[in-house]
Amino acid sequence: MHSKYSAPKLDIPPSLIASVDGGFTEHTVINRMPNIARRVIKENNFADEINQSLEKLASDLSSGNLSPLIDDTGIDVMAWPHYLQLYQEKRWVDIPWFVAETYFYRLILNITNYFRPGEYQYIDPFNLQKSQGLEKSIDSIVALCKQASIWCSQADSTETSLIGLLYFSLWGNRVDLSLWSAIEDSDRSNFNIESQQAHILVDDSAKVIDLFVNNTSNKQNQVDLVADNAGFELVCDLCLLDFLLNSGLVDTVKLHLKPHPTFVSDAMIKDVHHTVDFLSSCSSLEVKNFAHRLRNYITSEQLILTDDYFWTSPLPFWEIPESKKNELSNSSLLIVKGDANYRRLLGDRHWHFSSNFMDIVCYLPVPTLALRTLKSEVAAGIPQLTIDKTAKSDPDWLTNGSWGLIQLAAI
Repeated sequence: MHSKYSAPKLDIPPSLIASVDGGFTEHTVINRMPNIARRVIKENNFADEINQSLEKLASDLSSGNLSPLIDDTGIDVMAWPHYLQLYQEKRWVDIPWFVAETYFYRLILNITNYFRPGEYQYIDPFNLQKSQGLEKSIDSIVALCKQASIWCSQADSTETSLIGLLYFSLWGNRVDLSLWSAIEDSDRSNFNIESQQAHILVDDSAKVIDLFVNNTSNKQNQVDLVADNAGFELVCDLCLLDFLLNSGLVDTVKLHLKPHPTFVSDAMIKDVHHTVDFLSSCSSLEVKNFAHRLRNYITSEQLILTDDYFWTSPLPFWEIPESKKNELSNSSLLIVKGDANYRRLLGDRHWHFSSNFMDIVCYLPVPTLALRTLKSEVAAGIPQLTIDKTAKSDPDWLTNGSWGLIQLAAI
């Protein structure tokens, strides 16, 4: 199966740029990114020379020019001059926002000698935050696994279970148990699906049900999921994949992960293995059983863990290499998780928020499901009435993570 399009059908608008757009985009480059670099200094035991370089990077972001990438033997090091050829000697705030962010994280690895043989090789500079995020979410993990177990034990609950797990995957960046209504605080065994729908601006979960459940003549042999964050969000994604495999709705799942640390909490193959180990050590029987199933899926290659340097490049998704596009064409459904991946689906550009989502992502070779909480000023496919109503009730709706999208683009 192949798409006849190699790019969006619509005219491609300009990229988001900090110095042009201001607001949240500029705040990210001149405030959030320097704080991330300085947190790397605090949370690791790097040499003084490395810390000085990290501090210089942090200081340069607000008004300085891009720093060069020194050859560090990383597989992608020769690709970056090509990615940056239009932005040489430009300020961080004057280049496309997604390029700036992606290069910033690659530079952190360059500075900390992540790829170079030596004492810091393959040291994840964000590992402390990932580990703490997983440990702090244990109550949420136990509650989620108990809820999933209840759903799986109920007859004729496939639709309810699938919708519930789609919602968990969508809101997986929340670890405060807010997925359960306050009235059920003492008994989290009942997940209130209805309470989650009010903050989902586009909800195509019924179409997903049709794809998996109602269309029995078209079984989904393989699902591909492009992962976002480690921690509780990864656990939520794995719960969804567990259900698809355990229920027989899918034969194989391919989980696409980052080949190196990026965007602080993005999941790598080693994070999946660490998560399964962590779940195995939990005292909850439901969590232990979940971990056991995950191990069996990985061993039997029903769950395939894979990574690729395209996922850490600054390229829009429509510039996906032909080999990767051909690989994805074997899938029955591509699930794209999270805000950063959503930005790449849309090229991190100024689409009108009501632009036809399918006309933008038509370049992908298979049906594509985006599960995304809004944390940036990029969106498409939202009805104009919904945009007006949401903007009136919540001025920060595009960036505060309180609103979600479940968008299915069928080909």
